[in-house]
Amino acid sequence: MSAAATAELVVDIQNVVAGYLPGVDILNGCSLQARRGELIGIIGPNGAGKSTLLKSIFGQVNVRSGSITLEGRDITSLRANQLVALGVGMVPQTNNVFSTLTIEENLQMGLYQRPKAYDERLEFVTSIFAELGKRLKQRAGSLSGGERQMVAMSRALMMDPKVLLLDEPSAGLSPVRQDEAFIRVSEINKAGVTCIMVEQNARRCLQICDRGYVLDQGSDAYTGTGRELLGDPKVTELYLGTLGE
Repeated sequence: MSAAATAELVVDIQNVVAGYLPGVDILNGCSLQARRGELIGIIGPNGAGKSTLLKSIFGQVNVRSGSITLEGRDITSLRANQLVALGVGMVPQTNNVFSTLTIEENLQMGLYQRPKAYDERLEFVTSIFAELGKRLKQRAGSLSGGERQMVAMSRALMMDPKVLLLDEPSAGLSPVRQDEAFIRVSEINKAGVTCIMVEQNARRCLQICDRGYVLDQGSDAYTGTGRELLGDPKVTELYLGTLGE
């Protein structure tokens, strides 16, 4: 058993029912656990509730029942600013940088609750994203999609999160940039950050994650290590197709 498997729970989601509109549930009793140091991958068909699950953790969707805890503390339906202060970081799929601000200003925005820690956290972030440290005065709006993704990840890391939520980090990127995004996520995780990642590139996601969850119709249909899910004939047939071969 790996060290991550025996570590304490960071995020514990139990039987969450949630949705955007009254009477319309997107999540239907969804459960998930992330232990310290784990990289968790969430895959599934379009409309399965993957992004909704991340938004439920981050207080952006109405949770109607069930619970979400962070290191044993109930964080269900807390506001985003409260969650950031408690150690939850979020990297949205789109509109995830302030395009009119410089890279440096974006990073400062990520640390608005703890501005005195800027130098310390900048050193950590640039140890992973070294190229950003050389371009701090460049406006984020002039960056490529992959570079913007790096800025968004870096900004979320500035608050030293206990868990980092990543919504489709490879979406819209070229194949080369997709590979870079997955490498960066792995590096963030290896640096000690617990990560929960939603990803449409199911095969690549399962290749790098410690454990995966397959969501279907708002529930966790299958779970296991990334390797177990890649080798599961049912998961391959129903959700991966040739991707799992």
